Amino acid sequence: MTESKETNGLKQGTLNILNGIGLGVIAALVPAAILGQLMKALLGVAPAFAQTVINITQSLLAAMAGFCAAYLFQMNMIQMCSVAAAAMIGSGAVTFKNGLIMVAGTGDVINIGLTITLAILLIKLIGNKLGSYTTILLPIIVLVVGGGIGLLVLPYVKTVTTFIGMIVMAFTKLQPLLMGVLIGMSFAAMIVSPISSVGIAVAIGLTGVASGAANLGITGAAYTLGIMSYSVNGMGTTLAHFIGTPKIQMANMLEKPKLFVPVLLSSALSGLLAAIFNLQGTPNSAGFGFSGLIGPLAAYAKMTPGWGSIILLTVLYVVYPVALGFFMRWLFIDRLSFAQAEDLRLEV
Repeated sequence: MTESKETNGLKQGTLNILNGIGLGVIAALVPAAILGQLMKALLGVAPAFAQTVINITQSLLAAMAGFCAAYLFQMNMIQMCSVAAAAMIGSGAVTFKNGLIMVAGTGDVINIGLTITLAILLIKLIGNKLGSYTTILLPIIVLVVGGGIGLLVLPYVKTVTTFIGMIVMAFTKLQPLLMGVLIGMSFAAMIVSPISSVGIAVAIGLTGVASGAANLGITGAAYTLGIMSYSVNGMGTTLAHFIGTPKIQMANMLEKPKLFVPVLLSSALSGLLAAIFNLQGTPNSAGFGFSGLIGPLAAYAKMTPGWGSIILLTVLYVVYPVALGFFMRWLFIDRLSFAQAEDLRLEV
């Protein structure tokens, strides 16, 4: 009985952290994704506001994820703020260069999860032992110990990204159609995991058709997850899958690995189409999918301008993935009962 309770407690704790990261992703990345192009247009008029929305908000992902995870553990305000601060330190989003503090990017999501876990364990270990000094000492201890350890292990955790990048680079040497399939699947798997698809693409300089395959693979996965779950998540959350990011499904995907089957099938077919139609992109667009129209706009920049290119992109980024998503819902939920829409429910 005790072992069963401990197992259930560990499982729930893991889900709390993953769900916290997912909620942080929604709060930090979705606004920038939806407003990204508008903010770029405002750079000449209101640069401070535009840069804040585009860049700084994304860099707060770690703090938001830490706060959300601590909330799911039903912690008090001081504890939640302590976890958020430690996560921000351990994320790697804050760096020092030439005597200046630089805040850029989202940080390493794997290390964010690790730092949040350390911070929460530390708070649980301390408990009420600090008495009336809790308000003063707890944030200091969690920030220095939890955030400090997170920062120390960050370079080692980043080796995971380097290793995955080497595998993806090997795929780019293959025959184009096979490359499209494998890269599409790889980036779809990354986008619903703690691994940063954008970080991998930029790190290895993914470009050309390989970038297009990665982008369309993520797009296919995003539409599939959104459409398979629309009956339990509502329209707003459904749209967040592809207008924002499908990473919001990370906890559900890792709890129920069978959900990777329709996702990887969709991304494989999407990556194949990218290779067939010679869809291209840049390292900066590869890991985004449909989000913020970054993928379609990067692809259009590499095409012959005109209505033919616009129609093709509309088919590849809207018509096709919508049809694919409904087919996957029919096949895996309605026909085979392989999964249920409830498996993809999000509590936002």
